[in-house]
Parts: sequence; structure tokens; C-alpha cells
Amino acid sequence: MKHGKKPTVAQSRLLEQNGLNVSEWLIVKNLKDKMFVKHRKSGEVKEVDK
Repeated sequence: MKHGKKPTVAQSRLLEQNGLNVSEWLIVKNLKDKMFVKHRKSGEVKEVDK
């Protein structure tokens, strides 16, 4: 699995809209219709719809 990157402002807003704490999640993959995020500590990967 790739290392995650810090979310941009737009990505942070999207994470907040989906009920996720921005400081705990990193962006792994950013596609047109989906975004894959990884938890900083547990390594859990979630799929977020845009």
C-alpha cells in the first residue's frame, strides 16, 4: 500500500462532509468519482464518494 499524503483544503472539506476527522486521515488515491483515505494510526483504508 502506498504512503498517504496530507489532504488539500478541498479534500479536507470532503472528508468533513463524510464525518471523518481531517487530522486522522491521509489521501492514498484520488480518482474522479472516489477518494481512498488511510487512517494515520490503524492503517484502515476507506473509500469516500465525491
